[in-house]
Amino acid sequence: MSKKPIKKYFILGVLFFLPVVFLLMLYPSTNNYNVLDVVKEDVLDISNLTSVTNSDIALKDHITVLGFLGSDPESKIVEASNLKELVYNKFKGFKKFQIVMLVTLDAQDKTSRLIQELNKYSEHKYWHFVYASDSDINKLFNSLRSSLQLDANLSTSGVFVIDKYLNQRGRLDDRTKKEVEKETQVYPLTAYDCSEVSIIKNKMAAEDMRVLLEEYRKSGRNKVDSSNRRAKDLNPNKETDE
Repeated sequence: MSKKPIKKYFILGVLFFLPVVFLLMLYPSTNNYNVLDVVKEDVLDISNLTSVTNSDIALKDHITVLGFLGSDPESKIVEASNLKELVYNKFKGFKKFQIVMLVTLDAQDKTSRLIQELNKYSEHKYWHFVYASDSDINKLFNSLRSSLQLDANLSTSGVFVIDKYLNQRGRLDDRTKKEVEKETQVYPLTAYDCSEVSIIKNKMAAEDMRVLLEEYRKSGRNKVDSSNRRAKDLNPNKETDE
């Protein structure tokens, strides 16, 4: 056999097997992804509370960004705007994703003005404001793991991520690579400060929420419908299980 056919078959073999080898190398990295840590279980649900729109809102079976705006929601307009631009607008296409903000029973007017500001350019269908008594707000907050405290208005700039099973998600170890190398004491990330754009953009949106939603997507329980944008969820007469 001449050298020319051998060279030809060698090249064809390389062209055939090279993509296969590449895919085999890629397979572990695409399937052995890290999941977002469970930092606290058994978060209280809010199904007994009343939303601004009188619709039934619950944390269970949803992926929720939970916040506390208390008696003066308007004072948190910067934090709410950061959350809208960096998180809500990015993930609103995922089914069962929602943002829930708790406000006090006497904050109707201030809540209405904040909603008008948020809805100035588009309606936020999956952003819910829920009325709660001071006692219920404290009970829900105390069911979370956090080093934060509610202020005098029963509000905080921190928001929390709650999964479909009422588990609070976050990071059990939020150290940087340099801190790990220096063996700095481990510290968690249980809440995301909406007043800090870098935290919301780089940690929450770019990493943690993406990882959590990818976890559900890979398990087949959560999908994005880019063409329909949750159209099934917009039909109140049609229920879907995910």
